[in-house]
Amino acid sequence: MNFDEKQRLGFNAFTLTFRLALAAFCYVAYYFTTNRQTDGDLLLWIGNIILIITVAMFFVVHLHTQVIANNLVITGLWTMKKVKINLKHIKQAIVTDYQGYRFNNPTYNLHFKGTIRFYTHGNKAVELTDNEGLKYLIGTQHADALLAAINAGKVL
Repeated sequence: MNFDEKQRLGFNAFTLTFRLALAAFCYVAYYFTTNRQTDGDLLLWIGNIILIITVAMFFVVHLHTQVIANNLVITGLWTMKKVKINLKHIKQAIVTDYQGYRFNNPTYNLHFKGTIRFYTHGNKAVELTDNEGLKYLIGTQHADALLAAINAGKVL
């Protein structure tokens, strides 16, 4: 069973909320600026540029997760190193919540508290534990499908 998921950077709730709040601040400041010819136009342009960047980020793939044969392959942005996990070395795989928070920063290959984390957006994750006790936490929108593909890949 193969699995293929692309998570786009623009859908991350933390950065999306931050960019929209910053653009809204620029538009409100533009509205209340008394001298719009010199200062106000700059605020309007900055607000528009922030919105254009926000729309463009909906097309940027941050995390590409694939299960191919007996390997889990995670690819990041252009300069990020590809991570390949052999599923035959996985002792346990479970579906869990990524964190209890609604707003999480996107992470790729983050080593934190004994866990290697991969996340773009959403609230579900698959936690993998290998034979040596190393844990991987992979955020996904399709946790059950990823778990099924991992379990099928372990059998091969």
